[in-house]
Amino acid sequence: MSGDAMEQRDFGRTGLRVSVVGLGAGQIGEHDVTEEEAARVLGTALDSGVTLIDTAATYGLSEERIGRHAAARRDEFVLTTKGGQAVDGHADWTPGAVTASIDRSLRRTRSERLDVFFLHSCPVDVLRHGDLQDALDDAVAAGKVGIAGYSGDNEHLVYAVESGRFGAIETSINIVDQWNLHHVVSTLARDAGLGVIAKRPIANAPWRFDERPVGHYGELYWERFHELGLDTALADAVDGELDWNDLTLRFTAFAPGVQTAITGTAKADHLRRNLDAAARGPLPADVLAAIDRAWQRGGSGWPAST
Repeated sequence: MSGDAMEQRDFGRTGLRVSVVGLGAGQIGEHDVTEEEAARVLGTALDSGVTLIDTAATYGLSEERIGRHAAARRDEFVLTTKGGQAVDGHADWTPGAVTASIDRSLRRTRSERLDVFFLHSCPVDVLRHGDLQDALDDAVAAGKVGIAGYSGDNEHLVYAVESGRFGAIETSINIVDQWNLHHVVSTLARDAGLGVIAKRPIANAPWRFDERPVGHYGELYWERFHELGLDTALADAVDGELDWNDLTLRFTAFAPGVQTAITGTAKADHLRRNLDAAARGPLPADVLAAIDRAWQRGGSGWPAST
């Protein structure tokens, strides 16, 4: 896919523009991923028109590798990162931790400014104090951060959006995890003009496991996938064999209120596959209707996965 072909969208009312698919840079931070692999994925993303790269302070070597391999092309993409946990002697969820995390991310990514800095799964009882938001506002005023953001789910996300203290959110949205979509993203966040990043768009690919992956991070989504009976639910709506990767990514990327869906990978071929899926556009209306019926029947009471 060429850069010209990649769909670009307004990131809420932030003034930023982002690609329909962004790169989730968590996997390129893993120690078993080589520098060459990380550089190849970052280069492939930018060459293909991806204009958002999302990382976090806790993603291993991710921030440093973005700095090493993408700093020379920094003006080509929106850089988002996350933090707020203990750092440099500052306790979790303190203003000092937020400020120190921002400064460290700037150094690691070799950036003059972080386009968005998200509080990373900060609990609602801490958000109510407001001092972390004040620290973010100070960083924005100082030019270190462009947009103050919140990353999280469920009641924590609702509070963050309703507080009016954030310009962007990052949250879980996929075919088996729709609470945030229905209760926040397509309603409150869209009305507020927030930038919205959807994470986990392919639901950790539960179809790759023939049996319950006990203890695996994808176990909950495996349970939900089978409880919804999506194979049966979509049998009449889909002509031919299901490509679950294609279907789930397109569901999330074109969900109402979502501006970009981040796909995490350390393999350039996997990234290209996801970009090709998004290029096929929204799912047909009858497929979306079948997914919605299955969700309303079996999943509407499920909270978002955290």
